[in-house]
Amino acid sequence: MGHNLITTLVAGFVLAFVFGVLANRLRLSPLVGYIVAGIVVGPFTPGFVADTSLAPQLAEVGVILLMFGVGLHFSPRELLDVRHIAIPGALGQIALATCLGGLLGLALGLPPSEALFMGFSVSVASTVVLARALEERRAIKTPSGHLAIGWLIVEDLVIVLALVLLPLVTGEGEGLVLDAIIVLLKVAVFLALMWVAGSRVLPAALVALAHERSRELFTLGVMAIALGIAWLAYFVFEASFALGAFVAGLVLAASPLGHSAAERSLPLRDAFAVLFFVSVGMQFDPLILLRAPLAVLGLLLVVILSGITSAVVVSTIFRLGRPAAATLSASFAQAGEFSFILAALGVTLGLLGQSSHDVILAAALLSIAVNPVLFTLADRLQPAKWPKA
Repeated sequence: MGHNLITTLVAGFVLAFVFGVLANRLRLSPLVGYIVAGIVVGPFTPGFVADTSLAPQLAEVGVILLMFGVGLHFSPRELLDVRHIAIPGALGQIALATCLGGLLGLALGLPPSEALFMGFSVSVASTVVLARALEERRAIKTPSGHLAIGWLIVEDLVIVLALVLLPLVTGEGEGLVLDAIIVLLKVAVFLALMWVAGSRVLPAALVALAHERSRELFTLGVMAIALGIAWLAYFVFEASFALGAFVAGLVLAASPLGHSAAERSLPLRDAFAVLFFVSVGMQFDPLILLRAPLAVLGLLLVVILSGITSAVVVSTIFRLGRPAAATLSASFAQAGEFSFILAALGVTLGLLGQSSHDVILAAALLSIAVNPVLFTLADRLQPAKWPKA
């Protein structure tokens, strides 16, 4: 009983490594392996079952560090360079996936609110999956890579906003509007405070840490800032952990030592990201593939078709060319970490039933699994070498 945390960590990391390597050998994303590891130690499969009460807490830390990483890699300048394409493209994809998913949910007999939320949950592509796919092709610095990253930044911002607003709009009681206004004012105060701290206090603190000439202290300081700001946002200003972590990443990214902060925190962010995906697998009931195969297949098609359609339409309107259209289509025809976060939030808020939650997880997992195949098809439409940025 006293070693549940250690046992859960050992089982999570060891099995994630084993299945991650296996997935990589099969030319699948390692994320698939991490989720399968969670399924193996979860309550829906026979054999050893990890502590399911600890998994959500470890996943929460994973969400904080994932959002911290998104903030660290958020470049306003990069977004501004492609804003005229990325903003309408990202918003169009979210709207299309939400509508298609809503129609699918209604056809499956779900209430309208649950149907729409199911579509919204799979409307955003995975930053982790896309970044790794572009890195493998050395395409992050190409025009298509810049556009894809900018597109995902817009989608990430929409989800960050949704994570803040959803608990408010789903509340009950006569004082809901007043409560929402108060919380939004608190969030505004938090953002203003972070803007001041980000421009003055925290950069100076990072420089002081760097002068200590201790790698461990600098890394510890970066993580303390990330977790501390996330805690401050949640417990003091009633914002979400996710928003606090995202703002912490923004603050550090804007400092002179932002690149060092991102580099030093990467191992811990990767480690807890693995635990996040393992915890997702623990919550996934694989029998949903037998209970509702048509629902899973339908939602998978929603993910793929909304991503491809959005990319093709935008590429056609802005005359980006067939190679760019192919790259963007493969980039956005998948769903990932935010789908898992939104699905869990939907259950917590009573917007989703457990069956819909499992369908979302299954569709997102399958989209990650088939994404390398889509990139292989896209590569066949590319010139012999990627164009230089």
